[in-house]
Amino acid sequence: MSATPDPIVSVLLDPDRAGDSLIDDVRRGLGSHPRTLSPKWLYDDRGSELFDQITKLPEYYPFAAEHEILSEHADEIAAASGASTVIELGSGTSEKSRILLDAFTATGRLRRFTPVDVSEATLRQATETLVERYPALQVEAVVGDFTLHLAQLPQGDRRTIAFLGSTIGNFYREERAAFLGALSDVLVAGDSLLLGVDLVKSADRLVAAYHDSDGVTEAFVRNVLRVLNRELHGEIDADGFSYVPFWDPQMERMDLRLRADMPQRVRLPAADLDFTLASGEEVRVEISTKFRVSGICGELEDVGLSVRQVWTDRAGDFAVLLAMKPTG
Repeated sequence: MSATPDPIVSVLLDPDRAGDSLIDDVRRGLGSHPRTLSPKWLYDDRGSELFDQITKLPEYYPFAAEHEILSEHADEIAAASGASTVIELGSGTSEKSRILLDAFTATGRLRRFTPVDVSEATLRQATETLVERYPALQVEAVVGDFTLHLAQLPQGDRRTIAFLGSTIGNFYREERAAFLGALSDVLVAGDSLLLGVDLVKSADRLVAAYHDSDGVTEAFVRNVLRVLNRELHGEIDADGFSYVPFWDPQMERMDLRLRADMPQRVRLPAADLDFTLASGEEVRVEISTKFRVSGICGELEDVGLSVRQVWTDRAGDFAVLLAMKPTG
């Protein structure tokens, strides 16, 4: 019996570079109007823990809907992709990955799995679980930012890159087009993208999903202020803000903001920022765009990816698309 391959954990996030990136993002976002923060800074170790809790909330339907799709169609996905390497961007705890890995393993082709996440602690814990469950699988984990490190993902084999959870909805349209284009550029003929997208639905259901009764999503969004205080030696009163989630029907997206309850002085010495937020002034922390199947298919075709199959859950809340890089 062959020995279990030793897992590999590559840390691509240089702490100094990450700090510089945070400073650049904060200066640009908080120095503009409307004021914004990049959602990538929500996912420190505490933020990752909170998001894992969010996925288990009864109001948060996207996780259950995507889980249903993967559970019912993973065998079809594995067969259609033909991949021997699976790469998952923003893998978190890799819970949904295991549904895919079971199906890909059953094909007899799967050789390697690469989970990618910014949280090293979460990734290392997930890697230990994966090695125990799939002793013949080479696990090559990457601690990195998928917006920066696509070109450094493992090469060779026939690859499927999984980008699940409708994380693509956190990008503004121009950013989304650029990111999908960059993804297409790193794929070679025969590679594929497995993309999960949340679909447009009633405003009441959408707002409820992002304003849960336990306040976990609010704590998740507020956590970004604590990240700024910790990383940039800030003195922001994290409790001096109200959480404001709302549906933007024109852009078809949820908009998650923090509103100053009173004038708030924002001091971030490491970013050389010192200004006052007016009472009622808002900071946009995250958007979550919702999609129509025809629209996202068009966006993928625009960057040279051919949509081969679309699966939805029984309620029609969520979709998973498999798009291929054409062979000729």
